[in-house]
Amino acid sequence: MKKIGVLALQGAFVEHLALLRRLDVAAFPIRLPRELEGLDGLVIPGGESTTIGRLMREYDLMAPLSSLCNDGFPIMGTCAGMILLARRVSDINIEPLGAMDIEVKRNASGRQVDSFETDLEIPAIGEPPFHGVFIRAPFIERAGDGVAVLAQLPDGTGVAARQGNMLALAFHPELTDDLRLHSYFLSIVNGDRKR
Repeated sequence: MKKIGVLALQGAFVEHLALLRRLDVAAFPIRLPRELEGLDGLVIPGGESTTIGRLMREYDLMAPLSSLCNDGFPIMGTCAGMILLARRVSDINIEPLGAMDIEVKRNASGRQVDSFETDLEIPAIGEPPFHGVFIRAPFIERAGDGVAVLAQLPDGTGVAARQGNMLALAFHPELTDDLRLHSYFLSIVNGDRKR
């Protein structure tokens, strides 16, 4: 059975744990560096990116997470997790992991009252469209050559991307009953090299 960790410092980690357990994987909350040992993949959930980033530093997680990223370890980041995986965050002074060659704009969709939901065409997971829940969501402003943008809003704004074993989503799949994006991440964990 695959072992997937969910960073549990702040944010929507409980929902990710529940969804992963529905897919018959062993899912564990991760708060300390030693808890990263023996995992097959990791989810960095949505929440408050500056708070999660600060807690990652306080709990000495930045170096081991950077090392995992450099080693090609499978990581899925949702919302704040996407911000923390990015190489650059354009609108805030935050030190992300810098693992994915993307530049993101934090809170690109506005304040909490500007949050929205929309259906997304994501060919990597097939039909029907995926119902995306965007809460103060970041958007991808730039993606490097090695990054596959997996989903866009109607105006062309990137909201999902994959680079190697890393998957970044601007929205919250854990707030739906649709298991396809978590299943897609598990296919990456299991060695699927396709984009």
